[in-house]
Amino acid sequence: MIPYNTSIVLAGTSLLGAASGLIGTFALLRRRALLGDTLAHAALPGLCLGFLLWGDRSLPVMLAGGLLSGVAGIGVVAGLRRFTRIKDDAALGIVLSVFFGGGLALLKYIQTQSVGGSRAGIDHYIFGSAAGMIAADVKLIAAVALVGMVAVVLLYKEFRLVTFDAAFARVQGWPALRLDFLIMLLVSVTVIIALPAAGVVLTAALLILPATAARFWTDRLGVMLALSAVFGAIIGTAGTFVSATGSRLPTGPTIVLSGAVVFLSAMLFARRRGLIAKALAEHRSRRRIDEQKLLIAVGAITVEREMPSCTLASLLSQASLPAGRLRALLRRAETEGLLRRLDLQDSESWRLTDAGLRRAAAVARAHRLWRMFLTEYPESVSLFSDLDVEKIDELLPSEVLAELENR
Repeated sequence: MIPYNTSIVLAGTSLLGAASGLIGTFALLRRRALLGDTLAHAALPGLCLGFLLWGDRSLPVMLAGGLLSGVAGIGVVAGLRRFTRIKDDAALGIVLSVFFGGGLALLKYIQTQSVGGSRAGIDHYIFGSAAGMIAADVKLIAAVALVGMVAVVLLYKEFRLVTFDAAFARVQGWPALRLDFLIMLLVSVTVIIALPAAGVVLTAALLILPATAARFWTDRLGVMLALSAVFGAIIGTAGTFVSATGSRLPTGPTIVLSGAVVFLSAMLFARRRGLIAKALAEHRSRRRIDEQKLLIAVGAITVEREMPSCTLASLLSQASLPAGRLRALLRRAETEGLLRRLDLQDSESWRLTDAGLRRAAAVARAHRLWRMFLTEYPESVSLFSDLDVEKIDELLPSEVLAELENR
């Protein structure tokens, strides 16, 4: 049975993971994922100053100091971009390294003083240690996480509009700047409350990994938000459980490793965007194109040249396919009833069946119309380059098809 304290921590980190995944989706779609990493590193000086000013390990005080320090870091990034020629990546790198270095210096100072800095566990904020969290800490984290999740649910339509088309939102009279600021505030607060569990170094992963994993599975924002929250909860729970069951690893690394497993699983096995699904789709596409080449080649030999059948040698020359690939296509076409094999005395040959004749004629027509269409509308090449030419009747307007047919 899971001990009471462990169950409390698991509940808190699972809720934290869900909130991070939910809010991290907007950071990812707004292309501000690296801001979360910068904010987490910039929060370390504020955490240390909060400890020094309060004189004890008070999570609300330290997180408030971390939030102020992190927001100050983001403000410095904005100032560097606006008033200097420094690019975004350089500004983020400068703020991240300088603030983090200052935080490490303060941390070392605390540990050398008589206030018991190391015993207070403040060094755990580097890599995270959910095991040291008390019930009050978990309740605070859970409360803030719930506020962020409720805000996303209540302002879903507004956040969606600002995320995908902020300029249109401004034209329509929406307070796009304030909504964008609210999104970044939610990101900031989520990053700060994740620091005790994930640590300064690895908090950004808890924000990014669930959202990127969810992106592999869907193109719809609502579904992506739900999946990201679920993935975040799984990542937070798994990482905390592994850390709490004797691995002696900080919570941050175990959370990141759990997130990496979820991310890699999505990258490999997602239904549409996964690597395996893409590889299978590419294989089917290549096979379909080769089948079309075969039918066109057989039709060109038997119909246009008025020959009763075609041999393997003539098909190799006409279709420009490898011999092994061509034989596999011939067997498949026979199975589908498109070709009939004729066993002659000196060689084997094939001819089109009635169904094969109709399919070959349709393929030849589709290729001819595609060539004409792309000649007339070259700007459309990028839109149709990966599509099946046999679906031309579904893809092109009827008036365009009629125009091409009459030429």
